[in-house]
Amino acid sequence: MNIKFYNSLSNSLEDFNTQEDKKVSMYVCGPTVYNYPHIGNMRPVVVFDTLRRFLTYVGYDVTYVSNYTDVDDKIIKAAKQEGKSEKELTDFYIAEFEKTLKGIGSQVPSITPRVTEYMEKIIAYVENLVKIGAAYEKDGDVYFRVEKIKDYGALSGINVEDLRVGARIEENTQKESPLDFALWKKTEEGIKWDSPWGKGRPGWHTECCVMIDTIFPKHFIDIHGGGYDLKFPHHENEIAQSEATHGNKIAHYWMHNAFINFGNEKMSKSLGNVVYAKDMIAQYGGPVTRLVILNAHYRQPVNFTEETVKEAQQEIARMQMAYKQAALKLQANGVDLEKGQPVYIDKFLEALANDLNTANALKEVYDLLKEINQQIRSRDTDYALLNNQFKTLSDMFYVLGLDINYVKFDEEISSLYKEYLLSKENKDFAKSDEIRKLLIEKGVM
Repeated sequence: MNIKFYNSLSNSLEDFNTQEDKKVSMYVCGPTVYNYPHIGNMRPVVVFDTLRRFLTYVGYDVTYVSNYTDVDDKIIKAAKQEGKSEKELTDFYIAEFEKTLKGIGSQVPSITPRVTEYMEKIIAYVENLVKIGAAYEKDGDVYFRVEKIKDYGALSGINVEDLRVGARIEENTQKESPLDFALWKKTEEGIKWDSPWGKGRPGWHTECCVMIDTIFPKHFIDIHGGGYDLKFPHHENEIAQSEATHGNKIAHYWMHNAFINFGNEKMSKSLGNVVYAKDMIAQYGGPVTRLVILNAHYRQPVNFTEETVKEAQQEIARMQMAYKQAALKLQANGVDLEKGQPVYIDKFLEALANDLNTANALKEVYDLLKEINQQIRSRDTDYALLNNQFKTLSDMFYVLGLDINYVKFDEEISSLYKEYLLSKENKDFAKSDEIRKLLIEKGVM
């Protein structure tokens, strides 16, 4: 299968090739854990979980790393407000994030490092940048020399001269250039660590470089991902540090997802339209929330509106109905569901192989649903065909992360269903209705 992804670094669609045969190294910037995740935080969660699932399904061994930023000014402020230590606060919100992650149908990444666990390595990394002249210390703060990087701005398309002209140059600034960014910040407030430059904490951009360096020994990965807003300055500054340290741009493929909008407005706290993901999942369910996100290509904005949510509710209901009815019909007729084969999945996978086009992949799901419904309604059902269709649909749900299930027949359910059919045949509708309610409660019908 020819897999292509859009590389933000080259601004082009590229064939996907890995450093090691059938092995993928992938790092996605995770959340800063000082509050409940909003629905916008779920876009990269869903996108890169789906990417991981797809690559795994087609035979790759994926090491998927996504970090938790558990030291930050916002964390220190929130901990004070809630009367907790920084660790108590971040432990709580990491647990809440993982609940939400599972609620939306995503798998926990292979590795979920915390910044505070890497502090010694972060300090050593910054020390090396100072040693090689790529960084400098001023009164306990350490800054990176951007002008040491010839192609700074290659990822984001930012022009260094434009940045220089547009930068606000503060009086008595500590920095040699307004373009330079902080690697280490001295602090008297909140959580801090001893360093060669005094007590402080790291700048935001260094943590990901260090985690990638530590977890992936080659110091260069296949895929680096995150939201579009991270291209500059965060990912640009990661590349700058890696260029100085290792002479590479950290990753071969840079993939960025677009934003989530509400009513065609970008979601933001200033607009007052931030919605917690846990509330959206509680109200509409994980599959519906996830489907709204999957309905758009990952590089296009997602619009959460009454219309898009209602449409997703209807589609999930269609999927659930067809899936359960197919499972019921197959099992009631003694078909072994384990013998089904995903023989109708090729076009679905081809859509995902073309830059993870989930919108086109979903079209294949909907086409398959029509064919399954035809077999369910047919008086002359081809059970082998239906079983293969059922297995194909199961695999599609897995790859898309849609948590849609069916109930496996056991002796009790099998007996109840036979009794239900017999009572219908005997026109004992009171009894058949009673049994039907039981089967509905058990999720069979």
